[in-house]
Amino acid sequence: MSGLERADVIGFASTTDLARARAFFEGRLGLTCTHEDGFAVVFDANGTTVRVSLVEELHPAPFTILGWRVDDITATARTLAARGLEFLRFDGMDQDADGVWSAPGGGRVAWFHDPDGNTLSLTEFGGSA
Repeated sequence: MSGLERADVIGFASTTDLARARAFFEGRLGLTCTHEDGFAVVFDANGTTVRVSLVEELHPAPFTILGWRVDDITATARTLAARGLEFLRFDGMDQDADGVWSAPGGGRVAWFHDPDGNTLSLTEFGGSA
């Protein structure tokens, strides 16, 4: 292997409170915690590692930092909403009752915040994505 084409990806997010992040990613999103120490809490997201690192101060990015590809966005959104997750709504975007926006290309997206204000998303791709 000459590059990264066969290497596993690790997703990163930041938090100012590891216990709160663990409760959210594990309890609300349903991810399995694989490691926790004083620096980060690490989750298995269907074979992809997500590391939520402790930072002293956090300024959330104004865009999505982490997202999940799902087969049925409506069912997933409803499951997460039943766990207390609130989906974001944006002015000018025609989102359905579940907070899902249908993109012109056929994909569907819903956004939500983690407890630190990081924007996360669900995406159901339309066509051949």
